[in-house]
Amino acid sequence: MLRDGGPFRLLFAGQALSVVGDRITPVAIAFAVLAIGDATDLGLVLAASGVPFALFAIAGGVVSDRVGRRNVMIASDVVRTASQALVAVLLLTGNAEVWMLVALAAVYGTAAAVFMPALIGLIPQTVAPDRLQEANALLGVTRSLATVGGPAVAGIVIALAGPGEAIALDAATFAVSAVCLLALRPRPRAVDAPEADEARFGRRLRAGWAEVRARPWLASGLGAIAAYHVFVLPAVYILGPALAARELDGASSWAVIVACFGVGTVLGNLLAMRIRIGRPVLVAALALLVAGTQAVIISSGLGTAGIAALEVPAGIAVSLFFTLWDTSIQEQVAPAAVSRVSSYDFAASLGLMPLGMAVAGPVADGIGLQATLAVMSGAGMLAALLWLAVPDVRRVRRAGPGDPVVAAAPAEPVPAAATGRFEPETGPLVRDADGLRFGRDPAPVEDR
Repeated sequence: MLRDGGPFRLLFAGQALSVVGDRITPVAIAFAVLAIGDATDLGLVLAASGVPFALFAIAGGVVSDRVGRRNVMIASDVVRTASQALVAVLLLTGNAEVWMLVALAAVYGTAAAVFMPALIGLIPQTVAPDRLQEANALLGVTRSLATVGGPAVAGIVIALAGPGEAIALDAATFAVSAVCLLALRPRPRAVDAPEADEARFGRRLRAGWAEVRARPWLASGLGAIAAYHVFVLPAVYILGPALAARELDGASSWAVIVACFGVGTVLGNLLAMRIRIGRPVLVAALALLVAGTQAVIISSGLGTAGIAALEVPAGIAVSLFFTLWDTSIQEQVAPAAVSRVSSYDFAASLGLMPLGMAVAGPVADGIGLQATLAVMSGAGMLAALLWLAVPDVRRVRRAGPGDPVVAAAPAEPVPAAATGRFEPETGPLVRDADGLRFGRDPAPVEDR
């Protein structure tokens, strides 16, 4: 665990537990819905939890930067505790109907959509700047381990009790997360100018987008990450199991492939905890290029062992990308706007992912399974290459203690009237005492 990381320890404890619950829910919901409906009903429930990212993630970022990230996260955990508890009660009493699960899945998805941008903004307030990459990587390790362990826990609970009990366990993890957040006292955060405190929602929304547009590496990166979620991941999630069933040994082969990918993600996050990367955006773009190979690896015809072996480095690349991407946003964007900027990330990635899920199957029916895997992988890799071609990607550097700031300001100035920042835009760039936080001298307040 990080040294001198009291606030982060509470954040980590809550997130490590709740992320296990996040991985329990899909398995439990699948069995619960299929017991009262069919595959189409299951698709509706899953879509109801995913679509809110496209609709509410950006709004969640604006609200988080306005009223306080910790506040938003606590409210999200309380809502998800209540929604999952209600799902559990409906299942345990035998009163659940598909429309009820769809409605509650939408509530759950909306709360999750506003939680994630707030989390990205809160992490820098819980650790020293020189530990930010390590903190992101450590949280990534828990997600990787939960991806393997969560479904296993779900299977055990469902086998011994039922899906209702598994969902109840998920509700309990959100309650614990809320308690940890209530006890957490983050470091002061930067806010917009006092005169902007009452700024209209639309103005604050435009200010967040101005922060994105002012950084070519960030704006082009959003396109690349959107392509990864629209093309590569749907091909893996939808077509990967189908190929395993048709050309390999079915579920056992797919389990080996997924497990090896999971091992790779753990290794990638452990690597990110240990190494310091001077050009994080450049390395993130290279990692996304490698991550884009996942679907074409599955279509390679190398057999279970060959595919599984190649999925290990792909998993390493995925972990490196997400850790370095989040860290770059947290370090290079004005602290008062981090949640707003990260909300565009979630809207462009998780929000658009259902589109890829919807078209992967029909495209495969039209041009063939292997061809679709290769084409969708190629689309994701092309987007990563286009991102690499942006000169700004190679310019962004991290500064160490005692080093001069070499890249932090936006490529083009963001008008003070648009951002509502307290300081003049012509003011000098400053760096925290620990050497890594960039921006003009902000006005700190306690996160509410």
